[in-house]
Parts: sequence; structure tokens; C-alpha cells
Amino acid sequence: MLLFERLGKKNGMEERQAIFAGRKGSSMEGQYQDLKLEIHRRIVDEMNIEQQQILTSGQRDHREIEIIIAGYCKRVLDEHPFAVPRADQTGIVADILDEMLGLGPIEPLLKDETVTEIMINGPKHVFVERMGKLHLTKVQFHDDGHLMNIIERIIAPLGRRIDESSPLVDARLEDGSRVNIIIPPLSLIGPCVTIRKFTKDPLTVENLIGFGSLSEDMAAFLRACIAARLNIVVSGGTGSGKTTTLNVLSSFIPSDERIVTIEDAAELRLMQEHVVTLESRPANIEGSGLITIRDLVRNALRMRPDRIVVGEVRSGEALDMLQAMNTGHDGSLTTAHANTPRDVLSRLETMVLMAGMDLPVRAIREQISSAVDLIIQQSRIRDGSRKITYITEVQKMEGDVIILQDLFRFVQTGIDEKNKVLGAFESTGMRPKFMEKFEMNGIQMPKNLFVSDHTGTNETEWR
Repeated sequence: MLLFERLGKKNGMEERQAIFAGRKGSSMEGQYQDLKLEIHRRIVDEMNIEQQQILTSGQRDHREIEIIIAGYCKRVLDEHPFAVPRADQTGIVADILDEMLGLGPIEPLLKDETVTEIMINGPKHVFVERMGKLHLTKVQFHDDGHLMNIIERIIAPLGRRIDESSPLVDARLEDGSRVNIIIPPLSLIGPCVTIRKFTKDPLTVENLIGFGSLSEDMAAFLRACIAARLNIVVSGGTGSGKTTTLNVLSSFIPSDERIVTIEDAAELRLMQEHVVTLESRPANIEGSGLITIRDLVRNALRMRPDRIVVGEVRSGEALDMLQAMNTGHDGSLTTAHANTPRDVLSRLETMVLMAGMDLPVRAIREQISSAVDLIIQQSRIRDGSRKITYITEVQKMEGDVIILQDLFRFVQTGIDEKNKVLGAFESTGMRPKFMEKFEMNGIQMPKNLFVSDHTGTNETEWR
């Protein structure tokens, strides 16, 4: 029996409203969910063809749909001998709208601008990230089936599939937010969904400076590096902000250049007009039709690109990317998972070997030192903030070792009473070897840009 049927006419209005208002903090939550399910079923069963066309139309009028659903809610509630507070009626309508048109219970989290990541660990545990910290929410799905319906709603427009034979998938939402989904039998706790949200308006370099992710001098230097067509790798751990930084760097590319972006799930949002966006494709149910990042990198070379931007290199495509950088496609950008600038080089070596080419290590390192000009190391600090901790130049080989030289870095000095990391960005005082590329492109940099900001040794070489 539903909550409202149990209340009956004998209870006063205030008592009924108090019980209804307290449902979410008590065992009444189940009855509240039952009421929403009943209204939802009535809508599906009784909706006429014209109303169904309004709901399924590509040009849906949200207000018109809200009026239709509000009418059904009123009809169901009127059949019961109780009064439901107007605010709660509005909440029921909003929840059903989210269920029918959005992504159900997590729709409010998607609209919450303070939430940067949503982590669904089965139907009953939904976590969010705010300001770099994880929090458990009260949001829940009815069961695994309810969650799977929402998952299907995410991947269906993309032509992706997920089932026991293909139990994991990368996808994206309409606003570009990244989605990773994994279901049983690989997940033992039920379907798991991880959503990396992006802001409605792409972040600018001014935003990053305001957030304390980098200094104005570093921003000016990186803008000059893009204009000088340097090949750049953005490295960092998971959730460190690599894609955001790559998007900001891409915004520096002149608007008169042809840009080809290559990603597993399209996330980059470039404002330039001449952008070609390519996305890899998984195999179909018969096991054919697979198109990898490496296939797209090879194809991009035939598309007359001025710039190639690869969302992330993970395996053999690193070899094709390095070859592109070494054969006239200057100004290419990509990201890679690594904890330090030196680790990036080791990972690139490993990924080149994954291409199946039996190359000697020295030949691989020569390719890397010749192709990559700059490494931008992005890190998530212990207080949850994201910062560019190193801007490092890749120099030539000395023996069998690639020489790296830090140009800028973040130096942590302590932690304040609110557990916020204290520190400053500083120049190491070293001038990069590629300054001649700046001069060739007519780029003038302030003479004091590379003046050391601290006392002591100015040079940090990674050997």
C-alpha cells in the first residue's frame, strides 16, 4: 500500500505534509519511489499518439512536456484521498521529467556545476567529486535494471553497445562529458558508471590562471610555444586535468589552420572553424569493424592537417604520432599518462614497442628526442587542486640518455590551516634550446621571462 493510502482522511493536513516532507530521511523513501513508478506507468500506458510524438520529437518543447506530465501527476494524485503539498508535487514532476527525458536520478548532479565527477558504484551507491574531494550522495537507482536503462540511454545515440559479450564501453554525453561504463560479469557490484563532467563553456587560459593551475608567465610561454609550432606532450595521472590543459593549448592554434583531432570518445571542444573531429570505433557484435586510434592517426596524415591533436596515446599509435612529428607535422599535441616528465619518455618507449616493431631502444629514443619538444606535467595536488608542476624541455641525446631540462615548475612550501597547499610557480632560469624557433616565427618573449625566481641552483636535469 502506498504511503498516502496509509495516511487516509483522518490525519490532519499538517500531519500529512510533515510525514510527506520527511520521506527522504526515513523508511518512507520506498513508498515515494512507488508513487513515482505508478505515475510513470500511467503515463506510458495512457499517453496518446500526439503526446508520444511530442516526447520523442527531436525538437521537444520542455515546457509542453512538463505540462503533459503535470496533468498525469494531478490525475493520479486526485484519485487518492489525501493532499500532497504543492512543492512535493513539483518535485515529483521534476523527477519524472528527469526519468523520461534525462538520465534519471543523476540528472540533478549533472546540472550541479559544483560537481566535477560522478561515480556510480552499482544502483545504491553514487559518489561525486567536489573541489577535488569525494562525497557519498543520497541518490539511488531502483535496481540494476533501472541503472541499465539509463546506461542504454547514454550509449544508444552513439551507436555503441554494452552486454555480457562486450561489458565495457567509453562514451560521452551530449555536452561532451566523458563516460566509462563497465557491467557484470566484469563488475561484481553491478553496473558501474564514471562520468567526467565538463563545464558548459570551455575553460580558458585565464580560468586556469585564476584557479592557480599556472602563472601568467607560464601561460605566455605556452602560447608562444603553440605559435612556434612546437610538438607538445601533456602528461599526468588520472583526473589531473590533462584534457582541460590540452583543450586550452588547442585554443592557441591560429584560426586559419586545419586541425584534425583524434580521440577514443570525442571530448575536445575547439572554437576554431576549421576542425575535423575523428573518433575511434569498437568492434561490432561479429567482432569486425574495429577502427583504432592508430588507424585514425595514419589516415589523418592523408587529410592535409596543419595540426594533429591526439586526445591520448596509449599503445602503438605512439609510433605513428612520433613519425608524424618527425615528418613535417610540427605543432602536434597529445597527452599521456605519466607521473613525471622522465616517466613520459619511458612510457613512449614502451608504447612504441607495443606497435610490434622490433626497434632498438636507442633508435626509439632518438625518435622521441627528435620529435617531442616540450613536456607539460600536470598533477592533482593533495588538497584536490590541479596544477602544472613542470614545463620541461626535451633536449638531444647524450650517449643513450635523453636530456630533459626544467624551464618552469611549481615549488610547494607548506600547507595552511585549511589543508590548502602553499607554493609558487617559478622559472628555473634556463633558456630553452628551441628559442631559435621563436625567432624564426617572429615571436618576441620578455627578456626576464627566464630569470630565475629563486636562489640556488638553476638547472634541473633529468638523466
